[in-house]
Amino acid sequence: MYIVDFIKSLTKKNNIGVFIWIILNILLITALFSNGYESWQGVLLGLGIYVVSMVIALSPIGEWMLRLQLGCKNIKDPYVLQRLEPLFGEVYSKARAANPELGDNVKMYISDDKEPNAFATGRKTVCVTCGLLDYSDEHIKGVLAHEFGHLAHKDTDIILVVSVGNMVVNAIFILVRFLANFAMICGQIFTAASSEGWSGFIATLFVGFGRIIADAILVLLMRIWTQIGVWLCMHSSRQNEYEADRYSYDCGYGNELAEVLLSFGSGGKASGLFAALASSHPDNADRVEKLRSYSGSAMDSISYNNNSFI
Repeated sequence: MYIVDFIKSLTKKNNIGVFIWIILNILLITALFSNGYESWQGVLLGLGIYVVSMVIALSPIGEWMLRLQLGCKNIKDPYVLQRLEPLFGEVYSKARAANPELGDNVKMYISDDKEPNAFATGRKTVCVTCGLLDYSDEHIKGVLAHEFGHLAHKDTDIILVVSVGNMVVNAIFILVRFLANFAMICGQIFTAASSEGWSGFIATLFVGFGRIIADAILVLLMRIWTQIGVWLCMHSSRQNEYEADRYSYDCGYGNELAEVLLSFGSGGKASGLFAALASSHPDNADRVEKLRSYSGSAMDSISYNNNSFI
């Protein structure tokens, strides 16, 4: 059922760029493992590895890997836990009332990032940053409701397949190539040393190191290719942000979310994948105007002073 939901999400109109990227990604990975489609066994190996990587990415292990990548931790500070748990519980109850399929195992984590932010991923992860703690309880509930909107709309899986899935593929590729190169180099060194002496031994070493460097370059190119996929995910998710904002509004936190959006300003200072996640969002003023349209004049009193809420 989860895989079916993922495929439905992937085939949405606004995810067409990511869908094309995944097809190209499959072709690229099968080419890597088959030495440019030289053998059908290599093609099957590449396909099998990619399927395994997707299964891992969409599993709890994939969520754990992304949480690790983003620096999300269990909340251990008793003061923070005492403050956030009731807020999370209140929003979670409203979200489950609207979408019972959310289940009862969604958990909140925290990141040390000082910039105010939050994200959801997979089926059961909501992560807030330390910077978000500077906001009022009502503002935090508005942000949490937005993230539950992403979980309810199944917006949170594609980034797992792109980022974590390709991380798994890269790890397998490095391991397979290392073992293959090690076995080949050892065999050639033994043959060269016994038949050609030191000159053959040194020449074989150079060839072996050349293969290792070539593999390292391929891994680097795969990382760049993965970042392109992440960027496409971010581009595709802009409409999803409006839908998650509407979800927060429907849960009763439209004003609070709008105030937080206005306080964020136009850009953040987050780095790495967090920066990519933030870049997916449409302009905050546009999002606030959309929220305003849901409630007519009820939000006219919201201030546009970006320093009012931190």
